[in-house]
Amino acid sequence: MPSFDRRRRRPLALIVALVALAAVIAACGDDDATTSSSPGGAGGSVVISGSSTVAPISALVAEDFEDANPGASVTVDGPGTGDGFELFCAGETDISDASRPIKAEEAAACEEAGIGYIELKIAFDGMAVMTNPRNTAVECLTLADLYALAGPESQGFRRWSDARALAAELGSDTELPDLDLSMIAPGEESGTYDSFIEIVLAPVAKERVGAGVITEDEASQTRPDYQASGDDNVIIQGIGGAGGSFGWVGFAFAHEAGDAIKVLEIDGGDGCVMPTPESIADGTYPVSRALYIYVSTEAAARNATVTAFVDHYLGEGIGAVEEAGYVRLPDDQLVETRAAWAAR
Repeated sequence: MPSFDRRRRRPLALIVALVALAAVIAACGDDDATTSSSPGGAGGSVVISGSSTVAPISALVAEDFEDANPGASVTVDGPGTGDGFELFCAGETDISDASRPIKAEEAAACEEAGIGYIELKIAFDGMAVMTNPRNTAVECLTLADLYALAGPESQGFRRWSDARALAAELGSDTELPDLDLSMIAPGEESGTYDSFIEIVLAPVAKERVGAGVITEDEASQTRPDYQASGDDNVIIQGIGGAGGSFGWVGFAFAHEAGDAIKVLEIDGGDGCVMPTPESIADGTYPVSRALYIYVSTEAAARNATVTAFVDHYLGEGIGAVEEAGYVRLPDDQLVETRAAWAAR
């Protein structure tokens, strides 16, 4: 694996692609990789899948780990948090990247399969709500606006202005423009989809359920009629291609996209706030979340390379969080994460 300058952050998609390709090549050349430590360090293999948001962090850690341990092979893939947990609970991966905590039904699937795990919080991320730079009419949206545009009652809305009445009913006075609405956002396989529902839509949806407007099932989903993708780069491209676009991705992907997209401020009740590392870390940006890795306890006990990799991840490798564009845990929370791993 070629070395890289830690002072220069590579494009996120390239980071993941390079690490995954190198891991596949290494695996093809050594199908019977040992799990024991070699004189130069760990020399086995580690398989990671899950969140496309967390993948760039894990990919950077993997690259650094492979540089220090030439015999090691680390595969990183990012199909989405839900798909990652499905593989993890089937015993097909050693570590699952996640942009949300594991769901009860996923935990039950792991338990039924005899897969134990350790949840390790590694970073914070904010979800960036975006539109096309040509959409000059919108600068800030409230949570009511977001529900009116993307919630379960928005099905069939084809223009931004179609959401005005619902947003006003929910207490918003935002003047949504008379502009074609082209929504492209994460699909159900993505942890970003689940987090958006939990953080943005659920508070409003709960009230609508109580008022008898929507059902409990409807409250747990977005509107179904939009272009869904589990690939953040596809979403970015879609946002940049349509003048009336609307969607969301993890902050790091939006930051990487630069002027190709327009990031909107969000008003959670205390005024409009732009997502920045500072506003995400201090909680003033209302659409923020924690990021995790889940480590199989069986894999860690069986495979010394998994243990060495996680040791590195939570040690020197934790710098990859900021290198990939995310927000590092406060020191006290990082201490808690390291303590949880040490207590396994």
